[in-house]
Amino acid sequence: MSTRNTALFNTVVNWDELPVTQVRPGVRRRVYATDEVMICHHELDVGMTLNPHRHDDFDQLVHIAEGRANYYVDGVAHDMRAGSFLLVPRGSEHYVEPTEAPCVNIDFFVPPRADLLP
Repeated sequence: MSTRNTALFNTVVNWDELPVTQVRPGVRRRVYATDEVMICHHELDVGMTLNPHRHDDFDQLVHIAEGRANYYVDGVAHDMRAGSFLLVPRGSEHYVEPTEAPCVNIDFFVPPRADLLP
């Protein structure tokens, strides 16, 4: 039987109340994680420094909540607008390039990324 953090249940959380981390110029991140899932809220500036990378141990579900962006997966650009989702398979090189501000990108990780946990 796994242990679960029961303090997380029935607790309302608002993005505006979570601490913001400046990841790099043009990228601000807020993170909410439970025992089983992590959600990362990114505010992205048009012209930000791009960061191609890959994750070998988990898939990444991407959601553009505001604005517009090209989301690249293995060199292929996907035009995403507010309301769009994209599943990025583990091991694929990917990155986001905002094309319309404000751009809000929300990423879902299962299991939570250990490198982003406090």
